Amino acid sequence: MVTSNIRYLRKSAGYTQAQLADKLDIKRSLVGAYEEGRAEPKLTTLVNFAKLFDITLDDLITRDLSDPNTQKDSVAKGGGKLRVLAITVDEQQRENIELVPYKASAGYLNGYADSEFIEDLPRFKLPMLGTGGTYRAFEISGDSMLPIASGTVIVGRFIEDWSTIKDGTPCIVVSQKEGVVFKRIFNKIKDAAVLRLHSDNPVYSPYEIGVEDVIEIWEAKSYISSSFPIADLSLDKLSSIVLDLQKEVQKLKKVE
Repeated sequence: MVTSNIRYLRKSAGYTQAQLADKLDIKRSLVGAYEEGRAEPKLTTLVNFAKLFDITLDDLITRDLSDPNTQKDSVAKGGGKLRVLAITVDEQQRENIELVPYKASAGYLNGYADSEFIEDLPRFKLPMLGTGGTYRAFEISGDSMLPIASGTVIVGRFIEDWSTIKDGTPCIVVSQKEGVVFKRIFNKIKDAAVLRLHSDNPVYSPYEIGVEDVIEIWEAKSYISSSFPIADLSLDKLSSIVLDLQKEVQKLKKVE
């Protein structure tokens, strides 16, 4: 079971045996031996492997992770899935931020775990995000999240445990039914195994999506746009600004 699980998770993540060996700080030849059943991993190696792929040690040792039923059981118990990421790195082995253009969002549903698909995406760096976590960027379309305009690129950090998502968190949600959408999440996983998705634009009604249909969730951490948000300059807003200015002027006169 361990042999097949190691091979399955490595290939799903798009790692070569050498890349996986580097992450586990072991020799590449050992990875090959583990996958072919010629050697048994030490307990410390198994623990590191489980941590790398965010799975329990029990699942790694006793369950067939390639079995769809195993993934469904994981959803039912913990509100998440067995998820692996295909990523790209630079010459210093630092993770890139891959950009998923809007035109490529449909292909992303099939290629999100395909290393070749991910490697073909544009990539860049944003130093201000730091090194904690894995980031990906998605170009959004539509006006459901105004004042964030259509064409804006949302940079999100990968969320491994969906049950930790706080209500109102803006996220990129990738699902088979809805595709790639940018919404605020209200977490109903514990009570009903669903996520309630809200738009910032009140014209759009909220709706629910089952966690079994969700592929990935990325918490929005930054955005890149060529359009600046339009200020709210209604009559009420202008009146409030003028009133505040008048009060400040009166205060200054009293001081004099």
